Amino acid sequence: MVVVAHPGDETFRCGSTLLHAAASGAQTAVLCATRGEAGDPAPDSGVTVEALGAARERELHAAAALLGVSSVELLDYADSGMDGDAASTTLVGALFDDVIDEVRAALEQFKPHVVVTLDAADGHRDHKRIRDATLAAVDDMRWKVERVYLQTAPGTPDAELTTVIDSSEFLPQRERAVAAHASQVAPYVALPPDLYRDLLNVARLQRVRPPIWDGSELETSLF
Repeated sequence: MVVVAHPGDETFRCGSTLLHAAASGAQTAVLCATRGEAGDPAPDSGVTVEALGAARERELHAAAALLGVSSVELLDYADSGMDGDAASTTLVGALFDDVIDEVRAALEQFKPHVVVTLDAADGHRDHKRIRDATLAAVDDMRWKVERVYLQTAPGTPDAELTTVIDSSEFLPQRERAVAAHASQVAPYVALPPDLYRDLLNVARLQRVRPPIWDGSELETSLF
């Protein structure tokens, strides 16, 4: 199960990981906390600000299908945005224990052996919130999750990585999933071709549960 904050996170950040898992024979799921309505529609997308949340919800389901995801669950928190006051209906403004409870309920229902969430290195407060809630939920579950990973942000030092997966064979599928998020501008579309391919062809993660990692050998698979 991949647990993210906004539609698009599952593809832009975790797409290669989900494709790798599906190709390995795993049943996969995505839990998304918000509809991402606090962002800006992509130019020429035809999506209005008022319709953005509904559009991104549709795109989430479409992209997940292209990534081989069997189950998508969307929580009902509002997108908190990057800064400013966070209302009690937003992911950041809601009671933290309530967020933990909802994530835990989804985990208990799907019973994943492996959980992946965001490392929040980009500084987005929603990413940090869902990361912290996911880790807290995993640590307080009756179902035993075998391993938990943070999907790392570009630029994460190699010394902090525990898991590097070659996902180059899945590039066409991932690009189709990226295209499904038409209301958003993918964060790497303007990159040089070599850097673009590197970001989409390799999944880089940090294993945090179990927390002990001696760094002697990188994992090359989640399974």
